[in-house]
Amino acid sequence: MASMDGTVALVTGAAGGLGGAVATGLAREGALVVVVGRSATRASEAMERIRRLVPGAMLEPLVCDLSDQPSIHAAAADFMSRHDRLDVLVNAAGVFRKERQVTRDGIDLTFATNVMAYFLLTNLLLDALTRRAAAPPGNSRIVNIASRYGNARLDFDDLQTSSGKYSYLRSTPPTMLARVLLTQEFAERLRGSSVVANAVHPGLVKNTTLLQDVGGPFRWITNTFGAPAEKAADTPLWLATSRETAGVSGKLWAKRKELPTPGMGSDPEARRRLWDACAHLAGMRAM
Repeated sequence: MASMDGTVALVTGAAGGLGGAVATGLAREGALVVVVGRSATRASEAMERIRRLVPGAMLEPLVCDLSDQPSIHAAAADFMSRHDRLDVLVNAAGVFRKERQVTRDGIDLTFATNVMAYFLLTNLLLDALTRRAAAPPGNSRIVNIASRYGNARLDFDDLQTSSGKYSYLRSTPPTMLARVLLTQEFAERLRGSSVVANAVHPGLVKNTTLLQDVGGPFRWITNTFGAPAEKAADTPLWLATSRETAGVSGKLWAKRKELPTPGMGSDPEARRRLWDACAHLAGMRAM
């Protein structure tokens, strides 16, 4: 990895698991890491865990409920008031829910956290990312934690799984596809700006808090066969720091190798439709 001395990184989902491991890795490389937590307490606890592993870590807390659009706007404004540039944005937060919940924005909690937060926070921080990319040596990076999405497809008539029986097996896989599509669309829109965007399939990660709500066989399989978070963080950190990946954009990766994006994941029209749907839900004009 290249040294991250003098750089600024922001990591969502940094309160534990994979996001925490990525934040720790970036701090170890010398970056100032902005640790996003749903509350001040969670952000503070995350920073304490990182400092136990990296005593000299440079860390800042940033409070944000990533299911809540006003909170995302406030967090982005808070960050921009402190920093005029951003070298690395890692979107690692996510949820699995057994039952459908609706946020105060009127959006399904799973879709709000797993898709809308990635779309909205990244857009709100684009000025900081592009400002950094415009300065020598000229590169900033967006890393989105996603997943192989299997045969999942987006139902554009029911993106928020509001009809039929709700389950995390129905609601979550399409959000992983959505993350891949948004990554591709960001890469396309940022072409020529020296901001690169890539998605990562980290595989199963042991002891993730993401599965606290669902439990059952899936959680057992994950904890039995999954990799430790520190190992799963290798590819996200490689994408965030390596000179080798400085010019790579719009790809899905696992174990430092590019993965195919079959089915709807290779459909430019699907990614544009998703972008427009997210813009509408965020109250933004279609761009």
